[in-house]
Amino acid sequence: MFQSYEESLEILKKHTTEWNRVEKVVLTEALGRILATDIVAKENYPSHETSAMDGYACRFCDFDGVENAELKLLGDVPAGALKNVKLGKNECIKTFTGSLMCEDSDTLVPIENVLVKDGVVKITNPVKRGFAVRKVGESYKKDEVLITKGTKLSYSEIALLAELGEYHISVFIKPKIAVLSTGSEIKDLGEALEHEAQIRSSNHVAIASMAKLMGCEARILPIVKDEPNLVKEAIINGLQGCDILITTGGVSVGDYDFVKGALNQNCEVIINGAAIKPGRHIKVAKFNDKFIFALPGFPYSAMVMCVLYVRVLLDSFFGSKSHEINAVLSEDYKKKSPFLEFVACNIEVNQNGVVTANLKGKKDGSSAIVNNLNSEAALLIVPLELDGYKKGDVVKILKMV
Repeated sequence: MFQSYEESLEILKKHTTEWNRVEKVVLTEALGRILATDIVAKENYPSHETSAMDGYACRFCDFDGVENAELKLLGDVPAGALKNVKLGKNECIKTFTGSLMCEDSDTLVPIENVLVKDGVVKITNPVKRGFAVRKVGESYKKDEVLITKGTKLSYSEIALLAELGEYHISVFIKPKIAVLSTGSEIKDLGEALEHEAQIRSSNHVAIASMAKLMGCEARILPIVKDEPNLVKEAIINGLQGCDILITTGGVSVGDYDFVKGALNQNCEVIINGAAIKPGRHIKVAKFNDKFIFALPGFPYSAMVMCVLYVRVLLDSFFGSKSHEINAVLSEDYKKKSPFLEFVACNIEVNQNGVVTANLKGKKDGSSAIVNNLNSEAALLIVPLELDGYKKGDVVKILKMV
C-alpha cells in the first residue's frame, strides 16, 4: 500500500534543514541565482514628484480644465537638472520625462496638447489634475519589501536591484547535483545504437538541465549498466562530490532494478513509493546529510518526479514560493488511474484574461512520451478521490521549471 503524496512530502520536509550556504556575487552575475535575503527599499522612489512625459508643468487651478487657457512660459527643466523654480499665477515651465516637477506645480500638460507662441502656452486639450505626475513613492515606499528571500532573480529583479543601487547581492550557493542514469539498454550521447533493443538516454541531460534551471550546479555521471556491483559502486562514488544524487531507472520491481537494492543496503530510505501517477515507485534516501532521489527510467516520469520531489527539497532549502496556480479547464478529462495524477497540459490566457488549461497535442500512452512536456507544459493535478473533471471546472495546475 503506497502512502499519499502529501505524506511523502511531509517525510521529506522533516528530513530537510535550511540551506544556509550563502555567497556574494556582483549584480551582473546574479541572473538566475536564488536570493538569500529580503530586499527592502531604503527610501521612497521617486523621492520627489517627477514628470512621466514631456510637457509643461503648471498649476491645475490656473486653467481648471478649461480649453484655450494661456500660461506664461518661464523656461525649461531638462531631465537631470536641478532648478529652483517656483510657479506663480498663470505660469508654467517646460518639463521633460523624468525631470523634477517644480515647486507649486501639480499637473503636467503634454506637449501635444498645447500651442506655443511668443513665450505663451495655450492649452488646446485640457487634462485632469495631477496628470502625468509621478507621485512620491509611486514605485515603492521606504521599508517596503520589494524582493523576497528565495526569489530566482530574472531580468526585472536585476533591473530593480540596479535601480536600488545594489551591487553585491547575497545569494544561495548552488547545491551540487549529480545525475546518474542506469540501464543496459541505454546509450549515451554520441554513441551509436547497435541493435533495435537499445535506446538513446535522455534522462541524464533532461534532469541536469532541470537542476540548472532550479538554481543548482549539475554534472552528469557516466551511464551504468544493470549490474548490482556497478550500480552500488556508482552510487557511492557519485555521492562523494555532490549534495544531491539523482538516479534514473532501476527503482521498480523488475529483475534488473538494482538501484532499489543498492539504496536499501547503503542508505536510509525515507520514501518508498507514493500513490501517484506517474512515478509511484519513487525512492528517496539519505546518506549522512546527502539526499538521493531514485527516479523512474521513463523520461516523462523522471522529469515529473524531479519537479514533485527534487524541487520541493530545493524550495525547502531556499524558502521559495508555491508553483501552483488555478486555471479553468477547457475540456473534459477522465482519470486514468486510482492514484493522484499529474497530467501534462497547456496553459493559455483567453481574450478575457482568464487562465485556462487544455490537453491539445498531449498524447495518451506510457510515461515515456518526452514531447508531452514540450512548449512550456504544466501539470494538471487530478486528486485521488476524483474520477476526472468537466469542461469549465476550476483546477489546480503545477508549473514546471
